[in-house]
Amino acid sequence: MAIGFEVAVEEDHEAMSRRAAAEMAAALAEAPDLLLCVASGATPTRAYDLFAEDGRARPDACSRLRILRLDEWGGLAADDPGSSEAQVRRQLAAPLGVTADRYFAFRGDAPDPAAECARIRGIVEAQGPIGLSVLGLGLNGHLGFNEPAAELQPHAHVAELSRTSREHSMLASARGVPQYGLTLGMADLMRSRRVLLVVSGAHKREVLARMLRGGLTTALPASLLRMHPDTLCLCDRSAAEGLV
Repeated sequence: MAIGFEVAVEEDHEAMSRRAAAEMAAALAEAPDLLLCVASGATPTRAYDLFAEDGRARPDACSRLRILRLDEWGGLAADDPGSSEAQVRRQLAAPLGVTADRYFAFRGDAPDPAAECARIRGIVEAQGPIGLSVLGLGLNGHLGFNEPAAELQPHAHVAELSRTSREHSMLASARGVPQYGLTLGMADLMRSRRVLLVVSGAHKREVLARMLRGGLTTALPASLLRMHPDTLCLCDRSAAEGLV
């Protein structure tokens, strides 16, 4: 049952991660062939480990799970330690035994980025809709590489990276320097049956406040999730202190 936009606060990052993993497991139990869209980055990493741990204990439960990666750093090879591919394959696809026919992802070093986005648009159309999107909140309010702008793109596209994205902690371990972003669009995310937005840390408090208390605006793309029919904004206490 759709619940609209809901905010829940857990005591710390560990508790938040356990709740997030449970939400992922519940979505999979409801739809064994779940199309799970996943973001990379630090905030969801513990939740992914917990979800994978549960999946390894019950391998039959994940035998039909499909994974769609939200985005990728344009110009980074798949084996670059700073790539989204490296994280998602290590934490989810490999431990859960998600085979190539059930794993869909942007290729960061594709020779024709526009053609790569067209390929992903075709995959989303064929495989969708997304059952659950697990997203993080960018410091400037971005979702994936849907950066603040006067207008947003609906589907998979090549994105100009903001300074905030170029300074992302993931890139500390990268061998290459990303030139652009490859990302699903806002319409793809808004069409997800359910969205799980995870927000952790005091450094996210200001942008979380603007998201929750400000207007709905493309200048803060995450604010548009407040219009989604079934979104859980899951925060830890340090992020939500004084807000909810």
